[in-house]
Amino acid sequence: MRDTAAAATRAYVLHPALKSANARRLPEHGLAEAVSLAAALPELDVQGSEVVRLSRVTPATLLGSGKVAELKQLFLDQKIDLVLIDGTVSPVQQRNLEKEWGVKLLDRTSLILEIFADRARTREGVLQVELAALSYQRTRLVRAWTHLERQRGGFGFVGGPGETQIESDRRAIDDQVVKLKRQLDQVVKTRELHRAARAKVPFPIVALVGYTNAGKSTLFNRITGAEVLAKDMLFATLDPTMRGVTLPSGAKMILSDTVGFISDLPTQLVAAFRATLEEVLSADLILHVRDISHPETVEQAADVSDILASLGVGEDTPQIEVWNKLDLVDASQREALTAQAAQRPMVLPVSALTGEGVERLLALISTTLDADRSEATLTVPFADGRRRAWLHDQNIVQHEVEADDGWHLTVRWTLRQERRYRDL
Repeated sequence: MRDTAAAATRAYVLHPALKSANARRLPEHGLAEAVSLAAALPELDVQGSEVVRLSRVTPATLLGSGKVAELKQLFLDQKIDLVLIDGTVSPVQQRNLEKEWGVKLLDRTSLILEIFADRARTREGVLQVELAALSYQRTRLVRAWTHLERQRGGFGFVGGPGETQIESDRRAIDDQVVKLKRQLDQVVKTRELHRAARAKVPFPIVALVGYTNAGKSTLFNRITGAEVLAKDMLFATLDPTMRGVTLPSGAKMILSDTVGFISDLPTQLVAAFRATLEEVLSADLILHVRDISHPETVEQAADVSDILASLGVGEDTPQIEVWNKLDLVDASQREALTAQAAQRPMVLPVSALTGEGVERLLALISTTLDADRSEATLTVPFADGRRRAWLHDQNIVQHEVEADDGWHLTVRWTLRQERRYRDL
């Protein structure tokens, strides 16, 4: 844990907006999100923020010389220690701007990594963050050392005194990455054993997904009675949490809360957190929680859909859209949203905070899970014991008898389970 008793770091947030860029979002909303990201780190005290409109990117400093000089004076006047740039900053640009402004600089990826490092609690989460940070750091070595005298003599054919500083640093990072991956493999194996154990429990898994700060953890707590950290803060939840829930129908399910998604999530983090997000891949039902009061709720939903598609979540997994934070919209907007949702059978407006609509959501979950299952009769030859074992592992076998041509089984399964069985 960091020492939050120390004096807060005075920070300033910049959101560069290329005038020619065909962005999905308004720059002002991008800036607001960046400020929220900065606020997620307790040791930062955001003194100010602004959108910087660019006609083009300056290779050496990102911003034009006039803007660099103007901001230098502003940072001096406000005693700024740290500048957060909500975008990609090359190593050369970072070095030049830090030198010019006399401050520490973080880009969007660095900031998100800092937040993840601050939030990760489980062993797997901590290892994944370290791995992501190293992967990012490795990319920063390229041309980041041009201002140093890198050659230390010798031929450099092998490691040791003859290699360049950049090669030495890269090798040190690679060694650490190998070590971390080995540790992570062990942790993942343990989690896979837990998942295998859960697969033997005849309860469907329902995964909560959504943009960060959409209210997933609040909804998780409302449904399960758990006390997961739920704050009005980006990335309040990083490590997946699972709880058993009994639905009003009496059926049981396992509810999983996952890390929040965000636009332009660093590629290193998408890769590093893939194992955590695999909980979503094994889900029988996905609840896509949206902050319906947010001005960019449509754009946020599109980002979530993009990430789900990149993870390999197929159309065969049923999804319910949960329009959350109904308590934050005015009466006329609420009426319009309710009417709009009524036209779509897999959409439900709720307020996780007040509990409004949650009972109806649980009923829809129960109906969807039940409707997704169908009965089938299978004949599995004696030589195909692996497929029979798989069916039993899934706990979907209702009845089984032995006959001359193999096992005759009656199963009750989901469409996804049927497809998996056909692919075995």
